[in-house]
Amino acid sequence: MKKHNYSAGPCILPQEVFEKSAQAILNFNDSGLSLLEISHRSEDFVAVIEEARALVIELLGLEGKGYKALFLSGGASLEFLMIPYNLMKENGKAAYLDTGTWAAGAIKEAKIFGETVVVASSKEENYNHIPKGYTIPADADYFHCTSNNTIFGTQMKKFPSLDIPLVCDMSSDIFSRTLDFSKFDVIYAGAQKNMGPAGTTLVVVKEEILGKTGRTIPSMLDYEKHIKAESMYNTPPVFPIYGSLLTLQWLKKLGGIAAIEKINNAKAALLYAEIDRNPLFKGAAVIEDRSNMNATFLLNDKSHTAIFDAMWTEAGISGLSGHRSVGGYRASMYNALPLESVQVLVDVMKALEKKV
Repeated sequence: MKKHNYSAGPCILPQEVFEKSAQAILNFNDSGLSLLEISHRSEDFVAVIEEARALVIELLGLEGKGYKALFLSGGASLEFLMIPYNLMKENGKAAYLDTGTWAAGAIKEAKIFGETVVVASSKEENYNHIPKGYTIPADADYFHCTSNNTIFGTQMKKFPSLDIPLVCDMSSDIFSRTLDFSKFDVIYAGAQKNMGPAGTTLVVVKEEILGKTGRTIPSMLDYEKHIKAESMYNTPPVFPIYGSLLTLQWLKKLGGIAAIEKINNAKAALLYAEIDRNPLFKGAAVIEDRSNMNATFLLNDKSHTAIFDAMWTEAGISGLSGHRSVGGYRASMYNALPLESVQVLVDVMKALEKKV
C-alpha cells in the first residue's frame, strides 16, 4: 500500500530523489565506487557541492547580491550558537522573536553571548499565534526570527524591513513559498524538511555583515572560514548534500519556488477547509497565522481518538500524531507531499463524521 507520509522531519522527499540516491550508493557516476566511499575532494563530489550551492542561490533569487551558500554539519540547532558568535558584537545585544520551541532554543544560546532582548512571545498562549506590533531595538546587532513553527503549526506571513541584519531560521518552510529573500542577511535551515535527508544544514549569508563582532570565533564556528573553504573546512556530510542537490534539481525542474507555492497553497486550503467545516475537528493555531507546512488540529471529543487513529492508519497515512506540546494531530505538508495524500486525509475525516 502507498504510504501518505505526514512526518514532521525527517520527512517525505520526492520519489526520484530516493531512486537516484539509491543508485548513487551502489555506483556513483559510473565510477565503480559508492557515493558513500568517494573522496569529498574528488572531482565527482566537488561538482555536487558546487552545483548545490549555486542552485540554492539561484532558486532564492540571490544571484549577484553578495550571498554565499554553505552546507554545514551540526543541525540547525548549532546555528543557534553560530549566529551570535558571528553577528553579536562584544558587549553588544541582539533581538529575538519567541514563537516556539526552536525560537526559544535560539534565545537560550544567544543569552550566553550578551544582552538578548525578546521583543515579543506567544509562549503564554502555548505558541498558538505569531506576536504582532512589537518594537525591535534599532541598536541591536541583529534581529532573529523563525519563519515556521513546526510543532505549533504557525507561520510568519510578513517580515520586518530593518536597518540591522535580519536573521531567519527557515528550517521547516524554506523553498516552499516566494519571498524577497534579499531582505534577509542570514537564512539557515536543517535539510530534513524540504531539502534533503537529515545530516546537513544550509546557511545562506550576506558576506558583508561578517567580521564585525570583535570576537575571537572558534574556527569550526566561523562563517568566514567556511566560506573561504567552500563548505569543505572539514569533511562535509556527503550523502545529505547529494540528496539535497537532487531535491533542488527536482524543484527547479518543477518550476522553482513559485510553482511549488501554488501546490502548497492548494494542499493547505484543502485540509484547512475540512478542519473548519467538520464539526468533529478544530484547528490549534490562530487562523491568520496558520502554517501551510504544518497543520495542527484537534478532535473536539477525545473519545473519537481510537477510531480516528485506526481509520487513518488503515488508509495508509503515517506520521499524523501531533507533538506532545500540542497534542491532537499534525499534518506536515512539505513540498514533496502530493495533493492526493491530502485528499486521502480529508476523505478519512469526512468518513469519521459519518461514522460517529
